[in-house]
Amino acid sequence: MISREIFYKLHNLRCYKKYSPNRRSLSNDIWNEELTIDLKLKIEKYWKDKLCKGSFDKNNIDKKFYVLSMFPYPSGHLHMGHVRVYVIADSIARFHRMHGQNVFQPMGWDAFGLPAENAAILHGLPADKWTSSNIDHMKKQLQELGCSFDWSNELTTCDPTYYKWTQWFFLKMFQSGLVYSKEAEVNWDPVDETVLANEQVDENGRSWRSGAIVEKKVLKQWFIKTTQFSKALFEGLNDPSLIDWRDIINLQKHWIGECDGYKFDFQLYTDNVCRTILNVWTQYPEHVPLAAFVCVKPDSFVHKYYVLNHKNVYIKNPITGSKLPILVTDRVVYPDGQESRLAVPHANSIDKELAEEHNIFHSVNQSSYLSREIICEKAKELNCGGYQVSSKLQDWLISRQRYWGTPVPIIHCTNCGAQAVPEEQLPVKLPMLDVQSGKKFKSLELVKEWIKTTCPKCGKEAKRETNTMDTFVDSSWYYIRYLDPKNSSQPFDNMLANKMMPVDIYVGGKEHAVLHLYYARFFNHFLHSIGLSPCLEPFKKLLVQGMVMGQSFKNKINGTYLKEDEVIKKGKTYFSKDGDNPVIATWEKMSKSKHNGVEPKNTISEYGVDTMRLLVLSSVAPTSNRNWNSDTFPGILNWQHRLWLTIREFRTVRKNDDVQRHTIDSSIFQKEEIKLQDARNYHVKKTSSNFRKSYQLSVAISKLQGLTNILRKSPKELIKYSAEYERLLAVQIIMLTPMAPHFTSALWSGFVSAPGRINHKWEQINWENDVIHQKWPQVDSDYILNLYCVVNNAVKCVLPMPKREMALLTKEAAIKLTMNQDIIKEYTSSWNIIDIGFQSYEDNDTYVFIKTDRKSVAKSKSTSSKIVENNI
Repeated sequence: MISREIFYKLHNLRCYKKYSPNRRSLSNDIWNEELTIDLKLKIEKYWKDKLCKGSFDKNNIDKKFYVLSMFPYPSGHLHMGHVRVYVIADSIARFHRMHGQNVFQPMGWDAFGLPAENAAILHGLPADKWTSSNIDHMKKQLQELGCSFDWSNELTTCDPTYYKWTQWFFLKMFQSGLVYSKEAEVNWDPVDETVLANEQVDENGRSWRSGAIVEKKVLKQWFIKTTQFSKALFEGLNDPSLIDWRDIINLQKHWIGECDGYKFDFQLYTDNVCRTILNVWTQYPEHVPLAAFVCVKPDSFVHKYYVLNHKNVYIKNPITGSKLPILVTDRVVYPDGQESRLAVPHANSIDKELAEEHNIFHSVNQSSYLSREIICEKAKELNCGGYQVSSKLQDWLISRQRYWGTPVPIIHCTNCGAQAVPEEQLPVKLPMLDVQSGKKFKSLELVKEWIKTTCPKCGKEAKRETNTMDTFVDSSWYYIRYLDPKNSSQPFDNMLANKMMPVDIYVGGKEHAVLHLYYARFFNHFLHSIGLSPCLEPFKKLLVQGMVMGQSFKNKINGTYLKEDEVIKKGKTYFSKDGDNPVIATWEKMSKSKHNGVEPKNTISEYGVDTMRLLVLSSVAPTSNRNWNSDTFPGILNWQHRLWLTIREFRTVRKNDDVQRHTIDSSIFQKEEIKLQDARNYHVKKTSSNFRKSYQLSVAISKLQGLTNILRKSPKELIKYSAEYERLLAVQIIMLTPMAPHFTSALWSGFVSAPGRINHKWEQINWENDVIHQKWPQVDSDYILNLYCVVNNAVKCVLPMPKREMALLTKEAAIKLTMNQDIIKEYTSSWNIIDIGFQSYEDNDTYVFIKTDRKSVAKSKSTSSKIVENNI
């Protein structure tokens, strides 16, 4: 027989070896140490390679949960904005993984574009090598964050195996008439020598990147006819499958605009040569055959580049084939966002007056009066418009004149015109250019040998298109390529896409919630139209987070930004140290130029990975901007310290035989256990809701901090003998794991290796597994949850019931139960019920939402009954 003391020592030694960090890399017993930064870093180093790698099981797709983060541009270093996006996404992924779901969380690189090309030129390196080295570095940084990405599905947009399919989609659109080229006035950056989108020009007319004054130029450009899908994209925002899009729906709707008119493509000719396509918008398609001329603004590109420079300029009516004159005038009201206007003298007095003043013939043949439906159908057959769109929305200009991008797969032949590159010749690879003898690779026009080719139609000598595509094209479909990134015979397995789409939650910056999201939605609508995506909308839930803001200091006199050590504070006001000038202190997006950036690697060195993760997640909701202020750090640091002490004291008390249960009254002991049980269920319910429903991870942290306070107040008798205390401590560690996996792995190793275990067979703990493999805790089956009945946004009735009953409550049963309550009958008897909603989440309260409007008392009973039955 061995003594109890020796037994516990041997038991602890075995458990410690199994669950604790290596003794050679840490101290003999980490629980005798204070939680210093050195110890945190040692813990993280030990657990780094033991955390879940995020592997996805393609054979278990029924339980799939697709967590997608907006993939980064490989600049070579992570900033705090990256950290916030990926830590939020990873915390959500880890929660759902612990909840038994098969989580898919891929990562890749948005690797083409002007920044990489300019940086490569600056460093005298080929763009592909520069990009590749940055990817290697950033990948290591991401891995240091403890994020559980599935790296086996990694993709890079500058890889030919990826952009082959970007080109393939381009050709599909080209063949279906969605891609076209025309001369257009563009924003030209004279320094970077490329076209800029309107959004890339600041309010002062300068390039967002080079700072140069933007010039206007007319170039022949490639466009994707995104406006053809505008009505579907607008209406798709009302799709009930979209969850928690909130204000993003309004942003998208504002960008697309109310589709209250129709666009038609009119060809513009100079000297009988078609020069460009003029998109003319009208609310009345039936007027197109009746048009006598087209009005254009005096400052329009049609006037500046065609009317002023050519004598014989006209526009061809796509429906009738007739030639229409152009009238430059500011006497008419142009549709919002349009530089042209259809003139119909037979329907508009001003148009009639202008026609008579300028001797424009406007006789109309009786057969020109056609219905709206016939006109639109004919236009669609001719691929010249006829679809609903707002006046302000323009087609997507995708041409870029720089080297580092996906080549446009078009061949120009003198005899045959623009021809698609044959599918079997894809990808059209970028030539690998180097920077030698002071040359700068700014355009594929420099690569003469690469340009030379033969026409796929007639076989004669021809030239390749030298424009590359806007990088938004590459990033508009990556979410579906992630599913099958190594597929060389098709862009992705269609059967796999049918099972995996849509993405369950998409996490990224709000700055991308308009353009990128619009293009990604368009692309998926297109994929759906050709049978390659099972759904119209690609993303079910959106979580757009605010920026991480740094405190900046700006000289009030000259507007220059100062470093923090260049200012002093007097009272509540800041001044410059050198001249005592007043300084404006404010919170702005982190930037090197503003001296307010924070390097993640420095934060990790000072506080540790998990502390940084908690700091990023705490204080404010993910959707709000996060001011990176060290004044807020002590709360998280102290919390970690208290958790460390809690495990240390737990181990000490469990080893201590001097603590006797009889020192606390049994009835009091029982009451305290009931309190702990209630606290456990309450915090499981609330924390689960913060992860699953609202994604308010800062609130989850607050709840867990409150749970720590409860544990810290418990007397030694409960710590040693209470099964509920042991359960509560286990739940505390498990629920913190998604946000701080290294730290909780160490806490768990200390917890499970403590002697005196009570809950040997509690089904919610697997004592043999590390914490990352534990199941997410559940509310007890007899814990009371509430069924809330909400009438016109006001709670009118609360029906409590045990979880076991709530779990069986269907939508139909819940509605019937609430409608049978006297108070609900009272609130609905003299009102029309116009809608009934139902919301239920596992381990949480259930809600029935009723919307009503007033009606006559006589009709109330029959009408409400009918509507309720329909909802059920």
